[in-house]
Amino acid sequence: MKATPTITKTERAGRWLGLAWRSLTRQESRAIQWLAKKGLPEELGKVLFWSVKLVVLGVLLYMAFWLALLMAFLLVAAWLVQQTDMGEEKQPELRDGHSGAGLYDKDDWRIDMGDPNDT
Repeated sequence: MKATPTITKTERAGRWLGLAWRSLTRQESRAIQWLAKKGLPEELGKVLFWSVKLVVLGVLLYMAFWLALLMAFLLVAAWLVQQTDMGEEKQPELRDGHSGAGLYDKDDWRIDMGDPNDT
């Protein structure tokens, strides 16, 4: 067992987020106390900060919805472009058809003249 355990990146990120959260809650309580000193009731200050948090959350969810909708439209448009031929004619392909192996067009007519006895 190691004397000093290694700290993973996720654990470090979690600790940083925890410190940031505690710092924000401390600043919030300081702001509520400051508003209380200015004459605003403390409960009203808490409601004010909760309403600001809810508005910010609503704006973020609204933006995420429209971003997801835009991504869905882009994916559907990309899929539709991929599925369409865009006016290109089908190229002749080498395959085995009713007249033997050879080049056939889109209407199943053999393009190259091969030996009719060759199968």
